[in-house]
Amino acid sequence: MFKRLILAATLAAAPATFAAAMDTAAMSDVAPMIHDAYARAATPNARAGAAFMVIMNPTEEDDRLIEVRADVAARVELHTHTENDEGVMQMREVEGGFVIPAGGQHVLKRGGDHVMFMGLTESFDQGKEIPVTLVFEKAGEIDAVIAVDLEREDAMMHGGHGDHSGHGSHGAKSN
Repeated sequence: MFKRLILAATLAAAPATFAAAMDTAAMSDVAPMIHDAYARAATPNARAGAAFMVIMNPTEEDDRLIEVRADVAARVELHTHTENDEGVMQMREVEGGFVIPAGGQHVLKRGGDHVMFMGLTESFDQGKEIPVTLVFEKAGEIDAVIAVDLEREDAMMHGGHGDHSGHGSHGAKSN
């Protein structure tokens, strides 16, 4: 547990060190790590919201994010966007979750894969922290806190990860 928190803190501070950390970490006892996480809703009084993040898997085996739990919504689902026959993008639930490849990452981003909060029981106010539990097929449950950021411009929407250094701290805090 201590090793996981140190590695997560290192990666949150310097994502470029991910490959180096993978080389030096004991692969079998390191869990997936969450980086650059944030949540948002269209308006503070919206009935739905979403969360986005980078999930890194420093292990030697693929894992799968199969569920996310949070008390801020009646229902939480893993979603993606797909294009229908008429060329219109639609959101849909992803059955079976998202694969996080061994030694790799999976990006949850606006316009792509994401966590969907439906039937919000609390407003998503700027700076609010949302406790969540991410459930992985192999790593099990990982608790995190995701900050609401309604002001964020997401460079990932425009084709790249981008530099978020000017946005302050957006990482999820693992418990």
